[in-house]
Amino acid sequence: MTSFDSHLLIVDDDERIRGLLKKFLMRAGFLVTAARDAAHARRVLSGLDFDLIVMDVMMPGEDGITLTRALRETLSTPILLLTAKGETDDRIEGLEAGADDYLSKPFEPKELLLRINAILRRMPEPTAKDTAPKVLHLGPIRYDIERGEMWQGEELIRLTGTESQLMKIFSTCPGEPVSRTKLVEDLGRDRGQAQERAVDVQITRLRRKIEPNPKQPQYLQTVRGAGYMLAPD
Repeated sequence: MTSFDSHLLIVDDDERIRGLLKKFLMRAGFLVTAARDAAHARRVLSGLDFDLIVMDVMMPGEDGITLTRALRETLSTPILLLTAKGETDDRIEGLEAGADDYLSKPFEPKELLLRINAILRRMPEPTAKDTAPKVLHLGPIRYDIERGEMWQGEELIRLTGTESQLMKIFSTCPGEPVSRTKLVEDLGRDRGQAQERAVDVQITRLRRKIEPNPKQPQYLQTVRGAGYMLAPD
């Protein structure tokens, strides 16, 4: 997916920042729509589909983390949070709410562009419908490797962009542990303990969707000293 294919939604209550971000990202080749707050964003999202949402956390009324958590009930669109808070716990809260990445203010516009492109690269490529699927079974859940889709019976399980990429990584080597360091690298993130902690959060969220008991994982196992391993039936 390239910038010329991608439609972004910018959600920020600061009119000046909203305008600057829109102008910068349009120059980078994106189609950009802007919303002034959470309520406005909900109205826009009810009528349009987006490839990625860039959202400020600190907004009056419904904040970005609360909106992210609500959107995750129905949307799998990647979300990048912009936050003036630099504490690890605040960033983790955003990831637990369903965000795919975060960027602390102030930031360089070029870094925002790099983060956006990294997220879009992680999204699964569309595949032809007549391609014979390759499927992994996780108890009652089946994961279609070709399409990057997860199903339970006839119900599609919605995955965020990061969760989808994690499944794509694990499905290339079922039964083999993948280190946290490699997961960070394959997700296109900077190295460091904070990013490894962020991966742990994403693993926890993914387990909630595939495990009968997330606290005693059967399919997405922790391998002490080696990382995480997908163990399909």
